[in-house]
Amino acid sequence: MAQVEAATERIIAANPKTVFDTLADYKNGRPKLLTEHFSEYEVREGGDGEGTLVHWKLQATSKRVRDCLLEVTEPTDGQLVEKDRNSSMVTTWTVTPAGEGRSKVVVSTVWNGAKGIGGFFERTFAPKGLGRIYDAMLAKLAAEVEK
Repeated sequence: MAQVEAATERIIAANPKTVFDTLADYKNGRPKLLTEHFSEYEVREGGDGEGTLVHWKLQATSKRVRDCLLEVTEPTDGQLVEKDRNSSMVTTWTVTPAGEGRSKVVVSTVWNGAKGIGGFFERTFAPKGLGRIYDAMLAKLAAEVEK
């Protein structure tokens, strides 16, 4: 199985603490950032960064729905890592300073792809689709924190 990766980034006109706190707030902040691709969102434990357990279904295509149960950790300052208990998927959100009152947000997801022809299509198309979803989430994040 080849590892598949989807990544995108955005500069946001808000300080890193505000941006990170919004991303890490799974009770109130994160739901505002979700696109129509997410359903059945539920915070099961915690709700603020490290120690959070959150559930959602991610429908990246009309036929592909992932049932995700994510454990959240903060391995370094400015970083949230969401590890899916139901798959090999790991998403990392990294927030760093990008000048006065600005932040750079990078989101990257990796997982073990399928084998064979299905794996070929997954490696070819899934990163682009997931990248579009994350671009939309980052746009919502910017709109939320740049007020």
